Amino acid sequence: MKDVTQLTEGWSLRHGQELLEATVPGCVHTDLLAAGVIPDPFVGLNETEVAWVGRRAWTYVRDLADLTHDSAHERTDLVLDGLDTAAHLTLGGRPVGTTRNMHRRYRFDVTGRTGPLEIRFASAYDEAAAVRAVTGERPNVYPEPSQYIRKMACSFGWDWGPTLVTAGIWRPVRLEHWSTARIAGVRPLVTVDEGTGRVEVRLEVERTAQGRGRTLRAEARLAGARAEAVLTCDEAVLHLEVPGARLWWPRGYGEQPLYDLHLALSDDEGGPLDTWHRRIGFRTVELDRSADEHGTGFTLVVNGVRIFARGVNWIPDDALPSRITPERYRTRLTQAAEANVDLVRVWGGGIYEDDAFYDACDELGLMVWQDFLFACSAYPEEQPLRGEVEAEARDNVVRLMPHPSLVLWNGNNENLWGFRDWGWEDALAGDSWGEGYYLGLLPRVVAELDPTRPYTAGSPWSGSWDHHPNDPAHGTHHSWEVWNRQDYTEYRASVPRFVAEFGWQAPPAQATLRRALPGERLAPDSPGMLHHQKAEDGNGKLDRGVARHFPLPEGDFDRWHYLTQLVQARAVAAGIEHWRSHWPVCAGTIVWQLNDCWPVTSWAAVDSDGRPKPLHHELRRVYADRLLTLQPGTDGPVLAAVNQAAEPWPTAVTLRRWRADGTLIHESVLDVTVGPRSVVRLAVPRDLVPDAQSAKEFLVADAGASPRPGEGESGEGLRALHFPVADKDFAYPRPVYDVSVEPVPGQRDRVDVVVSARTLVRDLLLQADRLGPAAVGDRGLETLLPGEHVRIRVTGCDSVDVQDVRAALHCVDVT
Repeated sequence: MKDVTQLTEGWSLRHGQELLEATVPGCVHTDLLAAGVIPDPFVGLNETEVAWVGRRAWTYVRDLADLTHDSAHERTDLVLDGLDTAAHLTLGGRPVGTTRNMHRRYRFDVTGRTGPLEIRFASAYDEAAAVRAVTGERPNVYPEPSQYIRKMACSFGWDWGPTLVTAGIWRPVRLEHWSTARIAGVRPLVTVDEGTGRVEVRLEVERTAQGRGRTLRAEARLAGARAEAVLTCDEAVLHLEVPGARLWWPRGYGEQPLYDLHLALSDDEGGPLDTWHRRIGFRTVELDRSADEHGTGFTLVVNGVRIFARGVNWIPDDALPSRITPERYRTRLTQAAEANVDLVRVWGGGIYEDDAFYDACDELGLMVWQDFLFACSAYPEEQPLRGEVEAEARDNVVRLMPHPSLVLWNGNNENLWGFRDWGWEDALAGDSWGEGYYLGLLPRVVAELDPTRPYTAGSPWSGSWDHHPNDPAHGTHHSWEVWNRQDYTEYRASVPRFVAEFGWQAPPAQATLRRALPGERLAPDSPGMLHHQKAEDGNGKLDRGVARHFPLPEGDFDRWHYLTQLVQARAVAAGIEHWRSHWPVCAGTIVWQLNDCWPVTSWAAVDSDGRPKPLHHELRRVYADRLLTLQPGTDGPVLAAVNQAAEPWPTAVTLRRWRADGTLIHESVLDVTVGPRSVVRLAVPRDLVPDAQSAKEFLVADAGASPRPGEGESGEGLRALHFPVADKDFAYPRPVYDVSVEPVPGQRDRVDVVVSARTLVRDLLLQADRLGPAAVGDRGLETLLPGEHVRIRVTGCDSVDVQDVRAALHCVDVT
């Protein structure tokens, strides 16, 4: 049987004349940080102080004496799951091999060799310059050379991330000792046919010189089924059937049963040689791109069920990705699931994530849209890049295809759009730019290796050059004009077929800012805040977004912080409510973005310290199976009831027309029944439409438990609001509310904060982190009518008084 020696200890990093203790997996930045050589690049302005790290060459060293030449096996391989990026390896002073791709695995034969193993990493800038000298210049959105090296593009910086150009052994490394043969590759092609789960296991083996010509046996086992094959060559196909297989479903549609698939390789005498194990799930997935009267669709179909995808975009969860642990993946993805997300798009400027990411998605029922790693650049198609791109694609398709959560391969992020709209076409003057990858190489690799899954050439992409790449009527659409130049209400101006990117910025939690900017007097334009804002004119766009709805606060950071987080939540909700109400024309939204990679003002719903912004809570509401919304219409507001559940939704909707002073003008109850996975849109009766000229009236719709003033707690049912004018023009009363703090019996670190409204209180928010850095509240923005109250459960703090709570509470106040 194969023996494995993990090489996690005993590494050193050469720094000048010193040898620093190194952690593997890790990177140069984490090792220098641990040794006290550099400050934390996430704190203050330190990012600029460590820029020199990415422009130097670095060497890792480890002695392999007695680990290679003493093996009783016929072969010893050095296996590296990830080197970042351009490296030259020597063992005992003799060459072992070279690498130039962060995104693929490497294996080198080191049989019988011993001595010190040295891995010399070139500066990523030097490697990129060498490639650029061969291929020529290509345009890029950012002034960094990410398109010339197969490395995490966002390590060169992005409009939400720092420039921390890493190097190092970022994934595990080991020695594998084996004889006769080993399992070199396994591709389980999983299908379902009339209730029977079928797995076609395609096996490849590698043999030693001594193993050539020997007969091998392979056995596959799955849920009581068993298949065998005799190998006289280096490939075999084994077939397994599971009658009555339980289907894997996206969350909200059913359960996520997983089956253990085992494969064993043995020699002709039955001696075990190697094993392989993965968990698989049975499900079918299709992408319906049919043309219709609205254009060209883009609808995921899982197990025959058409799905409105409730998605988020995912970036690397740390700018130093070797620090991301399985536990951290689980935490962040659980936060996505808690927000009623059912799809996570792994964005093309990052990495192919660790298997722990996809394992968690398998278990949580989160569908994965996986980009191939190309983003916002024209990529040369010549060598040496072309061979690396194909090897990388083949490696990762085979590695990830066992995961049932993976439902879609996508060729790139925004490059087809960039070619058409960003001035690239003229600048390229006929040079290659990646089209051959997206429309040729990558679909060919997917069709060959993983034909059970759909592939799309890019995001956005209209499906062909017959339409503009970002045409909202065809395929996927990225909606960035609104954030960049318009009010968020403009999201309602169109109904794209699938919105794969849109979003709005907001700063992280104040506790996160205080940790990242210690000692700084926080202000929107303070040095640290500006340094941790990477978007072009980011603060200007934030301020204009606020000013369209509220008086822009001057000199009040707490108020500015609240309003920018409020506008972010409202903006994203406005888009999702509108687009969901137009299902099935629009078949999905993918919010930019779920997470952050460092402390920054960004589009994220969860900041880099793991603290949810109000947007996270708002996603939980607008991505719920059942959604009630009031949409502006040409003849007055429209009530839209969205039901994504498999059962009908019969409900009584109470519509109430109010004055700002708390006077109820009119009330009516509508009986509404929404069919499974469908939408009902109804015009609001004229006598319930607020008078926009008065700027003193608004409309409330409640479904389910409909609290009346003095009778109920906000949040028990579904609620939608319609204010016909901007907040700054509405005649809000001065908000008045009472606050009490109640201990939770038997739970010392939990309290209930109860807020009781005496007037209309719009968008009340408790910033729990201001009660303590570990404090978390279970609610986001809440609007209370006079006489209503809300109970907010706060965990992570045990001693808090009413004054503390009042200081952490905000609401709309334009008086």
